[in-house]
Amino acid sequence: MAKIIGNVKPEDDYTHPLGPEPNFNESVYFNFFDREQQRGGFLRIGNRANEGYAEMTVIVYEPDGSALFNYKRPAITSNDGWNAGGLHVEVVEPTERIRTTYDGSVVYLADPRTMSDPGKAFKESPHRKLKLDLLHQACGPLYGHVGKPGDGNDFARAHFEQHMRVTGTLSVDGGAEVKLAGHGLRDHSWGPRYWQSTPSYRWITGNFGDDLGMVISVIGGKPGGVMHKGDELHRITDVKLETDYEPATKFHRALRAELTLEGGVKHRIEGTVKGFIPLRNRRAGTSTHIGEGMTEYVIDGDRKGYGLSEYLDQPEEPAAGA
Repeated sequence: MAKIIGNVKPEDDYTHPLGPEPNFNESVYFNFFDREQQRGGFLRIGNRANEGYAEMTVIVYEPDGSALFNYKRPAITSNDGWNAGGLHVEVVEPTERIRTTYDGSVVYLADPRTMSDPGKAFKESPHRKLKLDLLHQACGPLYGHVGKPGDGNDFARAHFEQHMRVTGTLSVDGGAEVKLAGHGLRDHSWGPRYWQSTPSYRWITGNFGDDLGMVISVIGGKPGGVMHKGDELHRITDVKLETDYEPATKFHRALRAELTLEGGVKHRIEGTVKGFIPLRNRRAGTSTHIGEGMTEYVIDGDRKGYGLSEYLDQPEEPAAGA
């Protein structure tokens, strides 16, 4: 069993009793990146049973810059598991192995930036059939925190993360299976959630191998995150982040981060976005921008890694980081 850091328990890998909050959400997220193929992506499903639907997202970044994408809100009536919209998540062994499968439609985006206008992109882009079958196996400790009702947290009251080794297959339109092998990160959250209730943030994840991974966060201007080195976690106490954007957009294309760990050790991260898609979450007339970048990293000018850089911006709010 993987090492557990925090007050999370192995049984927390499964779904929890449905809370009374109208916006109760229980979500799982998995990203994956095959460095040899320059191909990666992520899957997410969030159960909102009290609202009668799940949020389901799947994206595959292709080596040529195109992407396969879908977002659905399939109807659900319970929080008994994650199985909706063609996406199924199976806990094979708590804290150790999770299987994710997707069998359903996607839209082919020759230029994923067209998702800035989702209605037009879905209408004018070709549709494909995607099959994904991935096994996520722990290569780092599981770490997180379970908060208490009434703590005022309306985004991630209970949450954990873990770096993973990922293997599996992908096929499009019934064609030949493509084998995938790489790394990624998973997370699991439960409790009340409105995307509009969190400050703007930068969430930068990456793996450099089985023994080294990072999660860098800047939330409302507050730095944080962790690095895992083997089975040990090292808290990030300071982040100096610089970001390059595509002209006249919120689309990030490169980043540089100076990290300070607890104890004073420093690392420099340089990231280049290899695939990008702009997403949004709309509620009550408010639209939250979420830029998702498949990113190649270099740590300390030496070792290369891959992961996802997620930049969330709330309207009329200062950015979380440069």
